[in-house]
Amino acid sequence: MQLIQSLPKAELHLHIEGTLEPELMFALAQRNGVTLPYPSVEALRAAYDFDDLQSFLDLYYQGADVLRTEQDFYDLTWAYLQRCVEDNVVHVEIFFDPQTHTDRGIAFDTVVSGIHRALADGQQQLGISGYLILCFLRHLSEESAFATLAEAMAYRDKIIGIGLDSSELGHPPSKFERVFAEARSAGFKVVAHAGEEGPPEYIWEALDKLKVARIDHGVRCQEDMALVDELEQRQVPLTVCPLSNLKLKVVDDLAEHNLRWLLERGLLVTINADDPAYFGGYLGDNYRACAEALALTDEQLRQLAANGFKASFLPESEKARWLTVVATTERLKMTR
Repeated sequence: MQLIQSLPKAELHLHIEGTLEPELMFALAQRNGVTLPYPSVEALRAAYDFDDLQSFLDLYYQGADVLRTEQDFYDLTWAYLQRCVEDNVVHVEIFFDPQTHTDRGIAFDTVVSGIHRALADGQQQLGISGYLILCFLRHLSEESAFATLAEAMAYRDKIIGIGLDSSELGHPPSKFERVFAEARSAGFKVVAHAGEEGPPEYIWEALDKLKVARIDHGVRCQEDMALVDELEQRQVPLTVCPLSNLKLKVVDDLAEHNLRWLLERGLLVTINADDPAYFGGYLGDNYRACAEALALTDEQLRQLAANGFKASFLPESEKARWLTVVATTERLKMTR
């Protein structure tokens, strides 16, 4: 699929902890003297068979325990950026979960400095621009989120936005309305996971109460046509993660995914990888899988790539530059 490879792409829904491949996990465990409950890389990879979001999160947080030093976070991020080169990803907006690390005694500065240093090197050495988005863990308290936001205030030059992730069911966006208001007042962009396992009402709450710039996932909006109309009219971006949705059984078959329907309905949908080490696919893999399963046309693939830049937090001049590149990328015939 030559067109997919040729198109420059932006990735807006990527959890850096979710790029921790089993090989690197074992290497970091050895470096830091951490004992993993799996005898081999193969045994660990075999455990990546999830029933739902929570079964994934249990393993995800366990794996993050090998991340201990600034160099660990640098190596994790650098490995992801090198993969971006392979997929022609030129801009990334990376989520990180500080509470996952500070709650086990890792300093906030250790996490941010390692990731940010890799992003800076990615810009200089690989030509990949990148922003950092801090996510609150929604299964934790509002008080914990406020404490995390307070720590983030000293890093406003390194963190562009605030998000909300982790266990969705039972933790509506409204739980964090006050802390998001404070984040917006401090000048942070705001986004939130909603409408993956949670109902359409969670998307409404993210829009109306958190006042987010974009919705992460959002695929369950189709259950509320008034919501679909609102998202289309306002052009609120949805950062959709198709292979993640398949792996976590949000859909049973990728051919049943509503990505194409949302795109044809006029919504500003984008393709992203979410936690690619766990879900079996980086951004290029997601594009190729969707192109095949949903019979996406060249123009739809081009539109999805363009949407990634439109939905990004890049300056308008940079958006315009990349949109021109997308529009003028040679129209290669896709081979299937």
